Amino acid sequence: MDYQQAWDYLDSLQFHKIKLGLDAMNSFMASVGNPERSLKTIHVAGTNGKGSVSVTLVTLLSEAGYRVGLYTSPHLSSVRERFRINDTYIGEEKFAVLATRIRGVLGTDRITYFEFTTALAFLWFAEENLDLVVLETGLGGRLDATNIVTPLVSVITNVSMDHEAYLGDTISSVAGEKAGIIKFGVPVVSAVKKDAGLAEVESKCKEKESKLLLYGDAFRATRADTGYWNWVAEESFIKLSYKNLRCSMKGDYQIENAALALATLVLLGGVGLSVSADQIRRGLVKVKWPGRLEYFCLERASRKQVQCSGGTGTLAYLLDGAHNPAGVESLVQTLSKECNYQRLILVWGAMADKDLQKTVTLVAALADRIILTKPKGERSAEPGLLLQNVPAHLQGRCTLHSNVEKAIQEAEGLAGANDLILIAGSLYLIGASRKILLGDLVE
Repeated sequence: MDYQQAWDYLDSLQFHKIKLGLDAMNSFMASVGNPERSLKTIHVAGTNGKGSVSVTLVTLLSEAGYRVGLYTSPHLSSVRERFRINDTYIGEEKFAVLATRIRGVLGTDRITYFEFTTALAFLWFAEENLDLVVLETGLGGRLDATNIVTPLVSVITNVSMDHEAYLGDTISSVAGEKAGIIKFGVPVVSAVKKDAGLAEVESKCKEKESKLLLYGDAFRATRADTGYWNWVAEESFIKLSYKNLRCSMKGDYQIENAALALATLVLLGGVGLSVSADQIRRGLVKVKWPGRLEYFCLERASRKQVQCSGGTGTLAYLLDGAHNPAGVESLVQTLSKECNYQRLILVWGAMADKDLQKTVTLVAALADRIILTKPKGERSAEPGLLLQNVPAHLQGRCTLHSNVEKAIQEAEGLAGANDLILIAGSLYLIGASRKILLGDLVE
């Protein structure tokens, strides 16, 4: 297969049919010699923030000169976004070669889309003589296709309600699935909270004899008066602190995510992967995670990216894949604390299987105009359904567009010099919008 044929074949798999379980994954990886067993890995799970923690780890380790693989999901516009070594995405030719190999081994058997991409990641990384691989779970943890590794460190960012149809309809059941990545004797770094995963993670750590390093207990982040922040570990963990740190990404919660990454780096230092304080400071301001509180400005006439100046010829955008209630709450907090604008023009799209009322209600209250749209995909909610979930007193602010480009064009026509266009909700919407506004992330 060439690259396009490989991508088409991948899309023909069970892309929208989530199948949890490790039997098929274990069987396939055994048939190709279990390349994942040759890798040193960090395994990252959680409801929100796992992508940010993962990319922060890779950026800081790259700054220190290590070769680090990164596997994340979903992608925004190209499947190649899921596979990186440092800042370099997998090439089209290599993707096609590995996909052809996987299809040949499978024969008439079938695995899911996510199992296929996970297998491809393991095969690629095993060829590349890497110092470390960072793996983000796709869904849950216990039965996720990535959960066939025994990592150096397990990370569980946080737990809130999401994917209830697969993970359970209580915080306890969701937390139990996330805690399923914990392996015997492997330390766990986490920011789970009381009544939101802590009891389940503590219980699993005790069962697996794994040390739990908890944010706010073993280590913490403290804001300095200068606007910077400090990372401090308790003596029960390690006598160490990093001062005068700054994150490049918007959102107070990114400090918590960065703090989890630093705790993980401390543990990696014990196995020979050390990163200096200066490398940490330099690396943190280089971290980028497209589509997650991503702020930029474009020239109104050409859509050419420019510096944000607030002039009449520019438009300001904020893109955020806030697709569950906890994510939208963080978005709302960021809008209130960190964003300056006269009017907020909201472009919103979501998956039909999400908590539509709770998510759109939170952000719609802040918007002066609301444009409801639908990215391509059978799971995307129709704009009319979204409108039904907007509070009645805000429905007069809404317009509906089934085409994402037309929705963005309307937002741009409405926006004045000091207004902010917020495009939020489904990552499918973010991917489509980002491609329209900035082009493909992967060349």
